Amino acid sequence: MSTDAWTGDAIALNDIAEFLDRFFAVHRFGDDQGGIYHPSTRPIRRIGLALEPWTGLEKWAKSKHLDALFFHRPWKLKAGQLAPDVGIVAYHLAFDERMTLGFNPRLADVLGMSALEVLGEKERRPIGTIGEIATQTFVSYCDRVREIFGGYDETLAGSGDIQRVAVVGAMTDALIREAAMRSAGVYITGQLRQPAAAAVEETGIRVIAVGHRRSEEWGLRSLAGVLRDRYFDLEVVLPPLGTITVARSDA
Repeated sequence: MSTDAWTGDAIALNDIAEFLDRFFAVHRFGDDQGGIYHPSTRPIRRIGLALEPWTGLEKWAKSKHLDALFFHRPWKLKAGQLAPDVGIVAYHLAFDERMTLGFNPRLADVLGMSALEVLGEKERRPIGTIGEIATQTFVSYCDRVREIFGGYDETLAGSGDIQRVAVVGAMTDALIREAAMRSAGVYITGQLRQPAAAAVEETGIRVIAVGHRRSEEWGLRSLAGVLRDRYFDLEVVLPPLGTITVARSDA
């Protein structure tokens, strides 16, 4: 018998999809609910997570003996790029809002935030988080954000210590003003948006733009933790960092 023999209970693609449907609360996302993208009856012991397909995906999937894949954006997957019995699940908007810069308690925890509240809504779904942090300087908090995301694109600095942080998957004039009114000293988002520039200047709020791609990559790593916590017998595999960088040019 192979030393790689699997002794755990079989996990079906439907099981993983049903768990993710509940975790992402997909019923709130209308026509963009996600779920099973390519069905399979193959028992799953190894699942790979990726933001989107890339050149070399087939070789990676074979070398890691993957039984299934999760994609954030599956649309560039080519016919025949994967073995026909490899199952695929895909979640787009729900992944963005739950795993990146929306109302994301897992991210808030590593950012040192507590007493979380919703900031902003879209179609009755929360799109941001606001909460308290230990008092510190903007520079020290930027260091923490850099450590979490592996860098950031831009910052808009201000003066004084910070005690409250807003993390929002959008940047509008109204959201900036609401965050400032609710005493947020820092506004973390994906990209700086020019229409919100006047509100930033008038309120004096600091801004950290981590980059949309960085937030997605953090979300993918976080999702790996969610699946590992849920399934003892499931091995979750992430693409190597170099592969993710190459995939970035194909997005």
